[in-house]
Order: sequence, then C-alpha cells, then structure tokens
Amino acid sequence: MASTGKTIEAHPAFSFAVKIDGKSEAIFSECQLPSLEVDILEQKEGGYNGAVHLLPGRVKPGRVILKRGVTQSNEMLKWYRDVATGKPQAAERQVSVTLYDSLGSPVVSLNFGKSYPAKWTGPAFKAGDSAIAIETLELAFAEVTIE
Repeated sequence: MASTGKTIEAHPAFSFAVKIDGKSEAIFSECQLPSLEVDILEQKEGGYNGAVHLLPGRVKPGRVILKRGVTQSNEMLKWYRDVATGKPQAAERQVSVTLYDSLGSPVVSLNFGKSYPAKWTGPAFKAGDSAIAIETLELAFAEVTIE
C-alpha cells in the first residue's frame, strides 16, 4: 500500500455511541461489532492438480452485540418481545455505531439496516456481589453500510 505522507492514528475503543432509529435511547457499556464473512467455495478443475480455485460464495453476517446496565426502562426486552411474538417487521430498526476520536470527532460509523433482536440475555444475580446487573441484546441485520 502506498504511503500518502499522512500520519495514521489508531483510536481507542471506549469512545463510541449507539443510535437506534437515530436516537440515543440507551447507554451501552459495550458494543461488539459483527464478524463479516464470505463463504469460500472450492472449485476443483479436472487435470489441474496443483491447487483448488477459491471463489467467493454467500455473505454470512454476524451479529451486533450490545450490553448495558439494567435500568427501570425495559425497552430492550420489549423490542425483543416484538420478534418473539411474531412481529419481526414491526421490530426492524436502523442501528448505527459510531467510533469517536479523543477530540469527540467521528472516525467511522457503521449502519446496520433492518436490525432486529435475535437474542436477549438477562443478568445473572448473585447475593453478596456488587457488580452491575448487565443485559445483553444480540441483533441480526439485513444490510451494513460504512460511513
């Protein structure tokens, strides 16, 4: 890759924002972006024994995983309930994850279109433990764009 003379800076992972349908309704303590993967098809060619042709196949999107402390708002669980009760189209949302630099300027935004909850995991309660109760929401999505 050619150098442009511009300094390349790596950014810390702690400064991010998650928006659901353009609103910052929930504060998330953790966001794990999906693994984006393409199936690789092996094509063997008769008479050519030196290698196998590797061709791109179907796209296998991962899931966006969001974690936050449990609050009095149960919007995440209600969102999941829409899908669980057979209303997936009503549950579709636009989810955006933006990484910010140390000055608060956006570095990159990933937009996940037609996102809906695929899994909700509640907190583990343990008497005598002072840890925050964390709920986890895994989102499936139909499309991803990068800004």
